[in-house]
Amino acid sequence: MTNQQSTQQTRTAIVTGASKGIGAAIARRLARDGVAVVVNYARGRAEAEELVRAIEAGGGKAIAVQADIADPAGIAALFDAGEKAFGGIDILVNNAGIMKTSPIAATDDASFDTQIAINLGGVFRGMREGARRLRDGGRIINFSSSVVGLYQPGYGVYAATKAAVEAMTHILAKELGARRVTVNAVAPGPIETALFLDGKSEAQIEAIGKMIPLGRLGQPDDIAGVVSFLAGPDSFWVNGQIIRANGGVI
Repeated sequence: MTNQQSTQQTRTAIVTGASKGIGAAIARRLARDGVAVVVNYARGRAEAEELVRAIEAGGGKAIAVQADIADPAGIAALFDAGEKAFGGIDILVNNAGIMKTSPIAATDDASFDTQIAINLGGVFRGMREGARRLRDGGRIINFSSSVVGLYQPGYGVYAATKAAVEAMTHILAKELGARRVTVNAVAPGPIETALFLDGKSEAQIEAIGKMIPLGRLGQPDDIAGVVSFLAGPDSFWVNGQIIRANGGVI
């Protein structure tokens, strides 16, 4: 085994919102890649602990850590736990987010504030903490959405939070380049998770699936593969980019 391979196998990642859906798929994939994983959850303790057991059963390393990324202290607590357990953090995946759809005229302040606090505030604080505490040569992988650019009715606030994430991704990539820390974002299209399916009828889901040139909704593992690439050594020359993993819908 080369020194480079050994280093890759001892890297550590924080994955926010990792107890289910895309986040859980990312945690499983990174663990298979030889990365120790901090599995963050806000409320899904049982799911997060089950995921950790599954990763360990497969020979990987993981811990489950409760933290609310909307809380200014949440991200710091994740870094503290990861550094204590594994010695340092190399990869930050800002996956956690919520989606509440409604026409702008019908959106109340509570819905607006919650989406801003989690989708934008949580990612901002993650990026800030990552910029301060990731080891040199690390990776920050943010999550946007392919609704940015579609401008669909009902997605005004959600799309605005993700557009802001994309702007910060471009800027932080330039700010951290001297430390060889890359910053990119993944912008999934329709993925078959509870976040996407909630509130949609079967007819709506079928219609959306037909819009996708590849003929189906995306699966969490489709996105986990993209994150695996961005977290790995082959992606070093990819920096400040938004990867729209959406089956060609836009």
